[in-house]
Amino acid sequence: MELFDQRFLDALLREFRETMRKLLGDLCDDLEQHYVRATASLGLPVGYFRLVGASLPQESFSGWKVVGWIEELNDLVYFIDLQEQLEREQDPRGFAEAFFAECEEQFYENSYKDELFPTGLPQARGFSSRLSRLCTKLAQHVTQEALFLVPGLPCAWLRRTGRRVWRVPCDLSPDFEQGVGRGCLSVGLDGAFCQLPRLLPRPLLGPWRKAMWWVRPSGICLQIGRDEFPVLDYGSSLRWRWTYHPPEPVSGARTGKLTIGPSLIYSKDKVPIRIGATPADFPPRVQQALAILEQAWPEGAGLFAALTSRLVPLRARGVVSFSYRHRPGLSFINCFDRDDLDLIDDLIHENSHHHLNLLLRKYVLYRGDRNLEMFYSPWRRSLRPIRGILHAAFTFTMGAMLFERLSSWASGVDNQALRRVGLSARDVLRARFRCLEEIESVRYSIQDLEYAARRLGWLTGSGKRLVAMLAAEISKVERKMMPYKQAVLRSKYGPALRRHVKELRRARKTYGPVRLREV
Repeated sequence: MELFDQRFLDALLREFRETMRKLLGDLCDDLEQHYVRATASLGLPVGYFRLVGASLPQESFSGWKVVGWIEELNDLVYFIDLQEQLEREQDPRGFAEAFFAECEEQFYENSYKDELFPTGLPQARGFSSRLSRLCTKLAQHVTQEALFLVPGLPCAWLRRTGRRVWRVPCDLSPDFEQGVGRGCLSVGLDGAFCQLPRLLPRPLLGPWRKAMWWVRPSGICLQIGRDEFPVLDYGSSLRWRWTYHPPEPVSGARTGKLTIGPSLIYSKDKVPIRIGATPADFPPRVQQALAILEQAWPEGAGLFAALTSRLVPLRARGVVSFSYRHRPGLSFINCFDRDDLDLIDDLIHENSHHHLNLLLRKYVLYRGDRNLEMFYSPWRRSLRPIRGILHAAFTFTMGAMLFERLSSWASGVDNQALRRVGLSARDVLRARFRCLEEIESVRYSIQDLEYAARRLGWLTGSGKRLVAMLAAEISKVERKMMPYKQAVLRSKYGPALRRHVKELRRARKTYGPVRLREV
């Protein structure tokens, strides 16, 4: 395991792509061989899923679009199997209670638990019906996703199989997980979308559950009642009939594959409510951030280029930037109440989540699900499970490395040159404060992780090696930051840094090393 070696990372990505391609084939085999009845009742086009997999470029199997689709298909097969188990179960109540506990461990990133147990309790009554509705919803979504991953492919499939028409339920409600607005159709692999024509009669915008995609060898249309609205013509060439919005690239990005999506807008209650236009200043801000990163930390810029492919601006007060495990490369970045230094930090932070998630697909780092919230988090100031502490220690070590590289690089650049790239002397001072702050926090959590490995036996050999690498890296960062520490303590950030250290000392006295008898 070589955390910061580009060749190691490239090899890991190649292996991940092969794993996802194989998973798709295995899921199709399961549906055809073990779940024939459910496959038929849900109308799952397994042969078409196989064709999609064979038509996708190899590199797409590590991207947010394809991985998200395969992961959702995997979830569907899991729930189909659960449904068949439930039909044979002699104790439905006990089954529901056991699965409720399993949801706590497995589905912490999505809404499955809320859909299956809407009261927040392991309610057995109606569980079978709720599970059936979830399977239907997932089946419709993965099929619609498959329709437009490779534009025109379903029409070619019909020509190949001799079928005249294929009907698929349509859903054009907003998909906040992918940053797609209401009435928009996500197409391709990179964030392009087609927008519903404004001439569509407004009364038809409501009952999407009655709308269907009609796929023919000559194209695809949306049918609502007796009305048809052409979407795609498939002949000698492919032509979209709806307004097509290509993905917006970031000029100057190292790989040329980084794109920016529209904004995800939240309500005051911190709930996503709609998709809005991309802020005009966001693409140039990202371009500037990447230029600074390239100069100050070329290795970090290389990691970013390999792992992040799409950014969605996030407009929400009090909601930090985030990403999903099953959407590698897709980062939601809060840029509305964050300055340029914060933007660089957020880009690296979410990229670090993608990095660790990739490692977690290769290596087992901790034993069991370990969802117990028992380790104090210096960042959240609350108790977190070992999974959360591991993610935090990894991502904030990367953050400390970023701030150290910015600090060291800026020491050789005059103020005028800094201003030209978008930073100020004040930004550099804050970067040094943030670095020292992260050093203290990461050291605190590494002590807990070492305790979990040594005394509780929760970390595997790979997990221990990862923690040792983080400890070694944070020690390097600390040595390089020593020349700047006294200046930070004398600055306006001095009281905050001293206060942070005192808080961590109090937390250590309060929570201490977690004793085995307390587990």
